[in-house]
Amino acid sequence: MNIEAYRQYCLSKKGVTESIPFPKLPDILVFKVKGKMFTATDLNTFESISVKCDPETIDELRAMYPAMQDPSYFSKKHWSKVLMDGSVADELLYQWLDKSYALVVANLPKTARLELRNEEHLGKKK
Repeated sequence: MNIEAYRQYCLSKKGVTESIPFPKLPDILVFKVKGKMFTATDLNTFESISVKCDPETIDELRAMYPAMQDPSYFSKKHWSKVLMDGSVADELLYQWLDKSYALVVANLPKTARLELRNEEHLGKKK
């Protein structure tokens, strides 16, 4: 996966926006669903991505995949840094992005989840 494929995949999801929200970290590109972050990366290096993970499986994933490590800036209980070193297949990276997105959506307020569902239904009718 390269940064453009990563970016396009993230933006293809319902309700997603991209931004560079941290003034002290001007190279960090963040993707949010309905205002809540689900992944981030360094625009210039694309050395790693950050993804939200299920706290019940995060330790197991880190044990299975050396590229999945403790995050630099986020909670170790909920987030992992994934090194983009080629050791993880793109299909698995996409699954982890899907899981991260789903975990964030599940914790959105009910009204935001309903908005996403309505956007999805409108998109299918076109």
